[in-house]
Amino acid sequence: MAPVHSSEHPRLFSERVVVVGGGIVGICCALYLQREGYAVMLIDPAAAGDSTAKWSCGQMAIGEVIPLSRPGVMQKIPGWLLDQKGPLALRASALPGMLPWFLRFLACARQAKTEEIAQDIASLTHHVHADYAPLLQACTEPALLRESPVIKLFESAAGLEQERPHLAFRTALGFKAEVLDAAAIADLEPSLAGAFSHGLLFPDWRSVSDTEGFITALTQSFIDQGGVRVRGQVKRLDELVDHANGVSLANGERYAADHVVIAAGVGSRAFFDQLGVQIPLAGIAGYQVLLPTPEVAVHHSLIFPDGGFCVSPMTRGLQIGGTMEFARPNAEPNFKRAEIILEKARKILPRLQLDNLEYGVGYRPYLPDTKPVIDRSTRLSNVFLAFGHGQLGLTLGATTGRLIAQMVAGRTLAQNLAPFSATRFSL
Repeated sequence: MAPVHSSEHPRLFSERVVVVGGGIVGICCALYLQREGYAVMLIDPAAAGDSTAKWSCGQMAIGEVIPLSRPGVMQKIPGWLLDQKGPLALRASALPGMLPWFLRFLACARQAKTEEIAQDIASLTHHVHADYAPLLQACTEPALLRESPVIKLFESAAGLEQERPHLAFRTALGFKAEVLDAAAIADLEPSLAGAFSHGLLFPDWRSVSDTEGFITALTQSFIDQGGVRVRGQVKRLDELVDHANGVSLANGERYAADHVVIAAGVGSRAFFDQLGVQIPLAGIAGYQVLLPTPEVAVHHSLIFPDGGFCVSPMTRGLQIGGTMEFARPNAEPNFKRAEIILEKARKILPRLQLDNLEYGVGYRPYLPDTKPVIDRSTRLSNVFLAFGHGQLGLTLGATTGRLIAQMVAGRTLAQNLAPFSATRFSL
């Protein structure tokens, strides 16, 4: 790849970085590497914006640090198998292959371990807004991030009471929340007046105006600053002694590189054998419904924990999602899951218009402890790893990008990345 000039960095770039994966984590890594002065190529088989984060609720959920593995989760697994309308389902056919993953997952469901994981994740999420700020300022697209906070609504006082221990722990970690009564809920969301009397407002959370458009705008900013995006499938890393000197694509093309970043979400598994790592990365399906013309005004991104779904207003319509499903790798999507959450949303917002609705699914890259991998390869010293963000890919994209760029540049990190090591599961 030839050296690239840009108006932002007029000097001649001397080192080239290939980022494998063009989703939210990949594009944020690419943008931060540009800020460090590298010539960056981004490679992904899909169009910009067409990634897992597209089919998400679009929240910058900085206080969502309590892991999915938490005390009491073991008792819920039989119910997941039996109740396919629940917020989290497990296909029976997936259980044998996922048993090792589940055993690791359950090992994290101790109170002390849950608190440790939450503290580790919080050490990243505290930086989210500051890390996104320079990336958004460089975008020409206005209003990519909505200024309104996120709201969580409960069907009864009991739901709010069940949330209080987690709320107290989040508050101790420095995250804000305000309790809402019926009047406050009606004032914030008139379409829900009288439907809910118990809620929480998260004043420091935000949501994006459009999940697809958000990633597309960041990608365009990357290209405008001299970055190169290639649509293609990376087949393998090219090696020379103890480092990678490029990547080879499935179509036979090869691109040289001085550094490589693997940020391909679930697709990162394709490189585990070559990198000599054993990382239990699972792809958990998250289903979504997009209503282009809902004809119901929703002003905030809303979470309904009792139903296990959220509703987010976006420029392309109202997006409803959040249901999760454990299935075998490469299993066909079960869009009945999307129908279930649509049915739940219509009970709350019965006037929703369903014209031209679209179903979607994103495969969340989950590790049993809910924490991502942010690390350097021990086998190929110039290969860096950034994947496994679960439901926090959008939230942690910029923070991960900053940390990876600093690692590539050889900077001393203020952040302790030991909790996000690629080798933590082999210890």
